[in-house]
This record gives sequence, structure tokens and C-alpha cells, in this order.
Amino acid sequence: MATRPPRLEHHRFVGDKRSQVVYDLDDPLLDEAVVHELLQSEQYVVFGPDTLPEARNRSYTLSKAQRHRTRA
Repeated sequence: MATRPPRLEHHRFVGDKRSQVVYDLDDPLLDEAVVHELLQSEQYVVFGPDTLPEARNRSYTLSKAQRHRTRA
């Protein structure tokens, strides 16, 4: 993602409450439309501390597309 949306500028990981999926905003291949739709829905959550282990601790899983890229 080129630049983070203003509401998420201080966060790396954002979760979708509807699907329990977390997105890494530092992933350059992240589809901005996904994040835009998530912000429009207002069904998102950020984590403190802002880490993937904390998101996993809250039962969120990394998005399927990002999971496949980290394994490659």
C-alpha cells in the first residue's frame, strides 16, 4: 500500500471484524480497494501492540493473499 489512510496512519495491522481477517498495511501488493471498503464499513479494528502476534492472539488470521506471499 503506497500510503496509509489517515485513520490508520499510525497502525500497521488492521482487522476486519466481519471475517476475523487481518491485513498488513505495509504490504506493497495489498489491494487498496479492500482497505477502502473496510474503512467505509466501519467494521475494522486495530491492535495494541500493533503486531501480527497480537492480532492472532485475538483470533484474527492474516489474509490469504498475504499468507501466500510470506511463504513464497
